[in-house]
Amino acid sequence: MIYDFSGHHPLTPVDPEVGSRMRRLHELGLGDQPVPEFDDFARKLSEVTGAPYAMVNFISENRQYFAGLHTAPPPPGTPPEAQPGRVMDRDHGYCPHVVVRRKALVLDDVCDYPRFAGNPVVDEIGIRSYLGAPLIDRTGTALGTICVVDIEPRPWGRPGLETIKSLAAELIAQIHAREGFRS
Repeated sequence: MIYDFSGHHPLTPVDPEVGSRMRRLHELGLGDQPVPEFDDFARKLSEVTGAPYAMVNFISENRQYFAGLHTAPPPPGTPPEAQPGRVMDRDHGYCPHVVVRRKALVLDDVCDYPRFAGNPVVDEIGIRSYLGAPLIDRTGTALGTICVVDIEPRPWGRPGLETIKSLAAELIAQIHAREGFRS
């Protein structure tokens, strides 16, 4: 866990629902492997928002798993480690905040927020803006998030917030439809 030593607060929030989330993800058969439909959904997220990176993210106690991932082609000379992969530590990025808060998060420029500016994804991947929403299923469990990120500041504003919330509801409907086929 990364701490903000100026105020001695953990920068990654404590997640009291991780156990119930992991049980629910297991029931749904999600959380630890790529899902082609979720990759398609991540591509749609990227197209709708114009963001170069989009994810469908399931969060466990120690890591995040991008079951859906879309990345734009990197600029020439970009090292491979500067591209997001399918797995990320839980203390990297902003999705753990969204899951714990159970609310969408809009960061036009992460550097404008001291709590978020020090996150490792800023230096390691160059993330400058974030837009994410929780995936809360019919049981009330926050399964994970959908999100888009950019290496440039983005004025997401209210339209971005409404878009990401609408798309989260759309994906939850897809997850519930998948569940019906798993019976």
